Amino acid sequence: MAKKLIVIMANTDPGRVEELGAPIFQASVAAAMGYEVEVICTAGATRLMRKGVAAGLKQRADATKSIYDFIKEAHDAGVKFYCCSPGLDLFDMHKEDLIPECNGIVGAAHFIEDIMTGESRVLTY
Repeated sequence: MAKKLIVIMANTDPGRVEELGAPIFQASVAAAMGYEVEVICTAGATRLMRKGVAAGLKQRADATKSIYDFIKEAHDAGVKFYCCSPGLDLFDMHKEDLIPECNGIVGAAHFIEDIMTGESRVLTY
């Protein structure tokens, strides 16, 4: 049985805030259950790893927590967040632009190896 969950946020976009909570919440739940969890932000979701972006996003106008608050809580629970390298180029971002909760920059080989060897399960958003 897989002990690792990879959440790939590719189709979620900061412009559609209502889509952002579920993958981060589910990653937090999996970490609380004892699984190793990685969230890979690629395509439009790459922007969530840029300092200041997630902090300015709330799922509802009356929400007290920002998307960044959810990211910090997930990170504190053990979720590792990564930024996919092509996304950096796409949005003219650099390592120093990333939030402290971003554990690093990865390419596709990082998660494809785990997926193809059966070491992980994948959720894609």
